[in-house]
Amino acid sequence: MRIIAGIAKNRKIKAPKGHHTRPITDMIKEALFNVLNTRVNKANFLDMFAGSGSVGIEALSRGAELVIFIDNDKEAIKIIKDNLAHCNFTTNFEVYKNDVFKAINILKTRQIVFDIIYIDPPFDKTELFTEVILCIDNEKSLIKQDGVVIIRTPNKFVLPEEYSNLMKYRHNKYGESALHYYVIKS
Repeated sequence: MRIIAGIAKNRKIKAPKGHHTRPITDMIKEALFNVLNTRVNKANFLDMFAGSGSVGIEALSRGAELVIFIDNDKEAIKIIKDNLAHCNFTTNFEVYKNDVFKAINILKTRQIVFDIIYIDPPFDKTELFTEVILCIDNEKSLIKQDGVVIIRTPNKFVLPEEYSNLMKYRHNKYGESALHYYVIKS
C-alpha cells in the first residue's frame, strides 16, 4: 500500500495484520480521490473504521485541513500512528481509539463539522453499514451543507437511494467493493 498523490506521494504504509481489516486497494483509493478531486484541499475529513489510516493519510497528503481517524482496534491505532509518522505528519490530525458511535457523540459535542466523511466498516459486520449511515443521517450537524458521505461496502450490498437527510448521488463498483456517495438533501 502506498500514498498516491500529494506531499507524501509514493510513501509505503503498513496495514494491520489479520482478518479484521481489508485495506483499500490503490485502484479504489485513486478512484475515490478522483471523484472527490478538489473537495479534499482544506477539508475537514473523518475516516471511520480507519484500519491502516490509508484513506485519511491520503487526504492529509492532498491538503486536508484536519483528518480525524476513528478505529476501536488497538493494533490499527498503532499502525495509523506509525503510518502518520512515516509520512512525516505531525499536525492536522487526531486519532481516536473508540467505538464509532461514541466517537460521533464526542465530535458532535465538540461541534466539529466535516466536508467529507468516509466510512469503511468490516465487511463481515453487515449490520454496521445501515447503523452507521443512519447515525450519520440523524446527526447531519456533522456534515457541511455541501459535504459528502462515502461508505464502502461489499459490491452486492444494497443501500437505499435516500435517507431522511441524505441522498445518494453516485455508486461505483470495483471488484468485490462498492463506493456509495451521499450528499445532504437540498
